[in-house]
Amino acid sequence: MNQQATTTSLDPHIRRTPSPPRVPRPRSGSHPAGPAGAAGRGSQGGRTGRTEAARAEDTLRVLVVESDARAAETLVHGLRRHGYDTSVAGTGSKALETYGDADLVLLDLELPDLDGLEICRAVRAASDIPVIAVTARASELDRVLGLQAGADDYVIKPYGFRELMARIEAVMRRARPQGRERPAAQVITAGPLTIDAGTREVRLGGRRIEVTRKEFDLLRLLASQPEKVISRKELMTQVWDDNWSRPGRTIDTHVSSLRGKLGSADWIITIRGVGFRFGHLGNADRHSPENASEAQRGTALTIA
Repeated sequence: MNQQATTTSLDPHIRRTPSPPRVPRPRSGSHPAGPAGAAGRGSQGGRTGRTEAARAEDTLRVLVVESDARAAETLVHGLRRHGYDTSVAGTGSKALETYGDADLVLLDLELPDLDGLEICRAVRAASDIPVIAVTARASELDRVLGLQAGADDYVIKPYGFRELMARIEAVMRRARPQGRERPAAQVITAGPLTIDAGTREVRLGGRRIEVTRKEFDLLRLLASQPEKVISRKELMTQVWDDNWSRPGRTIDTHVSSLRGKLGSADWIITIRGVGFRFGHLGNADRHSPENASEAQRGTALTIA
């Protein structure tokens, strides 16, 4: 098949972006399979052996949700060259059946049976598996809707493969801290508000408050530094792992949502022209669960 000649309207970036050549991995071709390859690896010394063992131990399982078979094949080829264990779902239904076996989902929003935003919401409601939207929907509204649906990052087609790899690594650093980065303070208490990093629960007066993954990360970051004003740029970097985009309405949308769920704007203070800080503890005493939105009554989501 002539791979260069097949460009679909859904994913032209896969054809234009020669992803594997742009990110060469010298080692991948330096030791072929079989005894000769094993000998070649052995000749590189103990350091290489330890590196390869560490990579095998921490293999990332990636589910590529992509309806264009050729685009999926090219992306999977590039990911496997970087040591990822990949699988493909060509429909939204298949993605919902198989995402539980993955550590990360790369989700195209243009699917033949279900809208990608609905897939994203369903995954986020049931788990904390990181999701990166990879799509040609490029407007600001599309990006906001994708992030609000639960995507941890949003990559617009066409994209460079190196950028995609960097975003995958950034998302997984936050999603899989494991033993490396356990916070010293697992529970933050401010008056009736409790933020538990271990269970990823937010409670107000003992009642669990339903928050999204990003809302939890944003609230906890602010509460962990109550006397500090945190800039919009720092929030984008720390919460969204985004060093490139200009802070837009994403932060404001999440702050507004949190204020509504917590029943008061005093929990998050806007410092005009700078950023945000956590509300004074003195203001917390007058907040009660009854002030929270009626939407919070009943069941609430615990983010694990």
